[in-house]
Order: sequence, then C-alpha cells, then structure tokens
Amino acid sequence: MDRNLALELIRVTEAAALSCGRWVGKGNKMAADEAATEAMRRTLESLDITGTVVIGEGEMDEAPMLYIGEKVGRGNGQEVDIAVDPLEGTNICAKGMNGSIATIALAPRGGFLHAPDMYMEKIAVGPAAKGVIDINASPTDNLKKIAQAKSCYVEDLTVVILDRPRHDKAVVEIRKAGARIHLISDGDVAPAIAAAVEGSGVDMLFGIGGAPEGVLAASALKCMGGDMQGRLVFMSNEERDRARSMGITDFEKVYHCDDMASGDVVFAATGVTNGDLLQGVRYYSGGAETHSVVMRSKSRTIRFINARHTFDYKPIY
Repeated sequence: MDRNLALELIRVTEAAALSCGRWVGKGNKMAADEAATEAMRRTLESLDITGTVVIGEGEMDEAPMLYIGEKVGRGNGQEVDIAVDPLEGTNICAKGMNGSIATIALAPRGGFLHAPDMYMEKIAVGPAAKGVIDINASPTDNLKKIAQAKSCYVEDLTVVILDRPRHDKAVVEIRKAGARIHLISDGDVAPAIAAAVEGSGVDMLFGIGGAPEGVLAASALKCMGGDMQGRLVFMSNEERDRARSMGITDFEKVYHCDDMASGDVVFAATGVTNGDLLQGVRYYSGGAETHSVVMRSKSRTIRFINARHTFDYKPIY
C-alpha cells in the first residue's frame, strides 16, 4: 500500500464532513447522508487507485450509498478494496448530537470481510487489553480481565454501548459489576476507536451494532494495536441467504481484527459533530476547520490533523 494514500484519504473524509456538516441539527438525515456520499464519491474519483467498494452503507435504511461493487478512483493505480461510511451516525448529525464522523478504510484486494448489511455482536478494546477479551464470556468476566490488564479497578472502566432494548440485560450486569456506562443513540465506530486512544475516557465498546461498521472499527483497531471480536447476528433466513451469497458459511464464527481487515490497512475519519475521538466541523466566515485522524497498520502511525479550509479556493463546499 502506497503510504501517500493515507494522507490522500484525509481529503476524502474532509470533503464528506464539510458537505454534510451544513446539515447538522436540521433534522434531515437523508439529505446529510446524500451530501456526504456525493462529496466522498467525487473526491475518490481524483485518487490514483483502482478501487472497489466492498463495504458500502445504507442498504438497511434505503439511504444514498456508495454501493457494493462500485468502482472508484482514476483506474490507473493500485488495486484496493474500500470500506466506507460517508456519514456514520446519520441520526446524530440530523439532531445535532455528538459523535458523527465521515470514515473510510482501504486494504489490498481481498483484505476486508465482505460483511452483509446486518447486525454484529461486538467487543472492542485498546492495546492495553489486547488478548484478554472473549465475546463468549460474560460482560463481568471481560471487565475483570480488562481491569487487570490495565492495572485498575472495574469501577474505573467506562463502557460505551448503544442505547437499545436488546442491551438492557447487559446494562444491568455491567452496572452491577461496577463499571460506568456511556449510552449512545447511534454510531459505534468512533467509540470503538476511542477505546484504543489513551485518555479518551472509553475503555470498551460492547453490544450489537451494524456489521459493516464492525469492519470499519476493526480496520482502525488493527492500525492502533487494539483488539476486537465480532459475530454476525441473524434476524431472518433472508439474512442468512444474503450472508451465503457473500461467501459466509460459518454463521457462528467469531471474527477477530485480522479476519475483518487483513494486510496493509489504511483508515481515515473526520469529525462531523464533536465526539470522544474527534471534534466536529467548525464553520467561520469564509471557511471551516476540520479535525481528522489517519492511520496505517504497517507502520502503526497515527496522525491527528487539524485543517483550515478557505471556501473561495474550495467553492465545491
């Protein structure tokens, strides 16, 4: 993987964030998602890659999308697979809440799990707790092992979990174990990444969320030396058929980071609204400021980038 692609990817997520940032708090998640998607698509077309989208977004809620199988890039560069979520946390953006990001990951051809647009059970932690988590164990057991690995008390740990009825039982158990909980309304990629950032205030992501988002989170955690396990959750026979069509035959398989993202992976994200990981787009007269992160698994280099954009020279935004 050309290391210069890492910085090129920032332009892609910045474009998406700047475009959908105009829709923050306006109550129209579809318009925000469409703005991010089109900006991302336009910018991808300027890259010297031969890219194929293997993780798209939007099938479940019929949103505008960079669709699976779509070819992007100039077609004259390295062949890569692309995992993308132009606006992760569409509801968050529409409501003006914290935590929405624009995100993308690249891997060599065949490097990403072709996860269908369905649910995935997930557990994610940072480097300090790598190797101690077990998706088959109880939340209490995982918390005890994480606390031991991080040389702290369970009461010092913070778990991020989507605020859904399906997690009610786990929430009760986690609270009983003594850990703190940060319930979120949507968007579990950024919290998974934040679990690998020292001082972010997040120690573990837990619960059931989107499978495509799981692949994106695994891509980032691979670059950061973190750890993640995931298992597909099937709600119908139709979902099992869809998984089979994408080459998945073991429906009970536990996927690790390297199963979901292999090879020299590059990940980038730009904040749309403020969150634990990134600050949101901040507009001012004549321009805007963005806050992004870009990382590469081969070198484990992680860059946080603040950028100022002058609209007279970027009229597309």
